[in-house]
Amino acid sequence: MRLILNWLVNAAALYATTRILPGVRVVGLETLLVAALAIGLINAIIRPILRFVTFPITVVTLGLFYFVLNGAMFYLAAYFTPGFAIDSFVTAVLGAIVMSLVATVLHLFVKPKKKKKR
Repeated sequence: MRLILNWLVNAAALYATTRILPGVRVVGLETLLVAALAIGLINAIIRPILRFVTFPITVVTLGLFYFVLNGAMFYLAAYFTPGFAIDSFVTAVLGAIVMSLVATVLHLFVKPKKKKKR
């Protein structure tokens, strides 16, 4: 249940990102859900590997390279999802920032109830 809730929150955050940034476009609801799934899978599988590999660059740039890495993951999701388009890499970086901020705010309001332990 929690996984589906996270997926829907990310889809809502992606929708908000498409409304805020004119360079991020999604064709329809189905594409929006597939793009949110692609972003989640890329962030779960590829991003940890790239974070490890790019750690020295991140240290040298005092953590600013994570913005570039997040933008690259966002751009990669658009590349693999038909109907999800991003105009430029700068738009991808801005889109990743906006999406993460919106998703963070949405996660504050939508939390699954935890079961009480006896």
